[in-house]
Amino acid sequence: MILLDTSALIWVHTGHPRGRALAREHGLYISPVSLLELAFLEEAKRVRLAPSARAALSQDPRWAIDNPMSIDLFDAAIDLPWTRDPFDRLIVAHARVRGWRLATGDRKILGKLPETSVIAL
Repeated sequence: MILLDTSALIWVHTGHPRGRALAREHGLYISPVSLLELAFLEEAKRVRLAPSARAALSQDPRWAIDNPMSIDLFDAAIDLPWTRDPFDRLIVAHARVRGWRLATGDRKILGKLPETSVIAL
């Protein structure tokens, strides 16, 4: 199983070269945390999505939304003091809670997690 971080989600969705290899994978999941982060990024004008994009992301057949209990995410996130980004912290915690690999291009995350727990994009 592979959890896409927010950037990986965007890259796979848009067909960006960094996400093309994942587009052929099975067992892809996204976190509700990524959907919230996308809303924040849109509000901050750092990402521009089509009006129907968030709904399309939620219903895309290439992945499923995984929704672990929030207490499990928060407990796991407490043990990740190396990042101050709350979205990164919760997405990494999500992957840890499930025991899944995290697909990411984030250098900080890649530098902190074991190679066996990530897919570097």
